Amino acid sequence: MTASKTSEDHDYDFVVVSNRLPVDRVTAPDGTPGWTRSPGGLVTALEPVMREKDGAWVGWAGQPDVALDPFDNEGIRIVPVPLTVEEIANYYEGFSNDTLWPLYHDVIAAPSYHREWWESYVAVNQRFADATAAISAQGATVWVQDYQLQLVPKMLREQRPDLTIGFFNHIPFPPYGIYSQLPWRAQIIEGLLGADVIGFQRVADASNFSRAVRRLTTNVTRNPVIEVVTEGQATRRVIAKAFPISIDASSYEELARQPHIQARAQEIREGLGNPKTIMLGVDRLDYTKGIGHRLKAFGELLTEGRVSVEDVTLVQVASPSRERVKAYMDLRDEIELTVGRINGDFATMSHTAISYHHHGYPRDEMVALYLAADVMLVTALRDGMNLVAKEYCAARFDNDGVLIISEFAGASDELKRALRINPHDIDGLKESILQAIQMPKQERATRMRSLRKRVLEYDVSRWSSTFLTTLAQSRAAQDDYADSPLGELEWTIERPRAAR
Repeated sequence: MTASKTSEDHDYDFVVVSNRLPVDRVTAPDGTPGWTRSPGGLVTALEPVMREKDGAWVGWAGQPDVALDPFDNEGIRIVPVPLTVEEIANYYEGFSNDTLWPLYHDVIAAPSYHREWWESYVAVNQRFADATAAISAQGATVWVQDYQLQLVPKMLREQRPDLTIGFFNHIPFPPYGIYSQLPWRAQIIEGLLGADVIGFQRVADASNFSRAVRRLTTNVTRNPVIEVVTEGQATRRVIAKAFPISIDASSYEELARQPHIQARAQEIREGLGNPKTIMLGVDRLDYTKGIGHRLKAFGELLTEGRVSVEDVTLVQVASPSRERVKAYMDLRDEIELTVGRINGDFATMSHTAISYHHHGYPRDEMVALYLAADVMLVTALRDGMNLVAKEYCAARFDNDGVLIISEFAGASDELKRALRINPHDIDGLKESILQAIQMPKQERATRMRSLRKRVLEYDVSRWSSTFLTTLAQSRAAQDDYADSPLGELEWTIERPRAAR
């Protein structure tokens, strides 16, 4: 299918494609509809690029059965893609979040495989590709985001071979033994290979993808290059490598330095009864986050008398997530029962063991929480990156606080001075919690300085710049690839550290 243009269409040189738009639809008190920018590092990182390069953003507006014309918002062209109630159920809640999400997170929960979900996924991906092709200028750069749109790169390339196409996977990519369960495994791989550069959070994710390519296609792989043979035996070369995503770190530090944020952090401590140690967990309520594991470890420490409710409080923020999916409803019930049991057993009139919050908070309040917390607990069972860990470090301009992080979170590859744990090892997690509580101030400061240096230097702007530079280099080299040996590309494109 070839996208058609009208005289009113404008050609954009840089197009971002994601499941959701970077703006949320809001209604003013007088009933007037409007739009507000969504929070998030991706929007912050790409906004300057989009303004400089005459950019457009293609995505769903977040509401079913709403057809909206393209419009401008803060200098960015917004191109809404409509979804029906049925498509939200099948493409989004079904295939994306009940098939791909659990599969890509090491089958922590069992994936569901339904052909009607797959058919909806294909149809919606085609709609995103059509909308993108229709607004992209000749030779434009298109950057497709995340697992909901893995077929878009190939669909775009079939319509618009002139485009430079990048794809970034924000979640893990599983080992082949797990990935191979997917009935449509080959179609997903072929869809992704439509891109010129495919980005992953970790080196291991990129390696898992390359292994799947070797098992499911006849393409030749040599890290980070994949030689893709297309119709007519033409050869195109694709880069698949790690580009660890980050945050707008300086903005978190700036907020943390504001007196009213510091005053709020002190209020939080006082409201919790001024315990000696506040531990903090901040997660979406998701089975991949290991919330139950940290509650179990803390409960056992209280039971054993190794910590007391007067001295240590755990604050757990668990923002709502996919509340219509049964696995998430069951998880909420399980977590709330566990919190209630621990508080029932150990809370006193003046001290609560666990301060539990099943809702999100604005960024100002989160930064105050980061400043108030002595220990940050990131116990993910599987996580593409976990930006909360980086947010905590960025906010700690005082060089205090201890980060405990799961080795199964992508951020652990970078944040090497954190206390790394295996969340399945409850005894090991308990020992790390005690180590964090008892850590001398000088050691805390040394570790946090190192963590902050990494987070501030490798921020989200550097991430986007590195990816887009690699994408530009890759496309510029394509014309010379037919006459060049494979090894030449590896000098042109920066290789992952582990591959050197």
